Amino acid sequence: MREINKEIVRRFNCEVIEKGDRLVFESLFDDEFINHSAPPGMPKGAEGMWHTFENILRPALSGLKVTIRDQVAEGDKVTTRKSISGKHTGPLMGIAPTGQTVSIDVIDIVAIRNGKYIAHWGVNTLPSVLLALQKQA
Repeated sequence: MREINKEIVRRFNCEVIEKGDRLVFESLFDDEFINHSAPPGMPKGAEGMWHTFENILRPALSGLKVTIRDQVAEGDKVTTRKSISGKHTGPLMGIAPTGQTVSIDVIDIVAIRNGKYIAHWGVNTLPSVLLALQKQA
């Protein structure tokens, strides 16, 4: 079961984050999904996750790529250490494009129930990346 859960998370990273496949996204999220790491004011459901990748990161970072560095599965949870990278060619949270290659380091934990994401917790370096881009803009 641990390997199956790890594959579900890898599929999300490749097909949803990198490729923006809405149908795969919908197939991987439980109706009761909660993002415990959603920023204040953002929805904690699945649509908040979709919004982040589809409306914030993908338009700002061309050639968006996810590199999984480590994955550990235990019970119904998968922890992944990864990097999300791309070239800053579109506005990113109010910062004009710099043309720089950026990399956001992420550690997240996903709980999976019946083959679907049910919960997420995570930390990332996006605030540091934004600060560095502001200095370059």
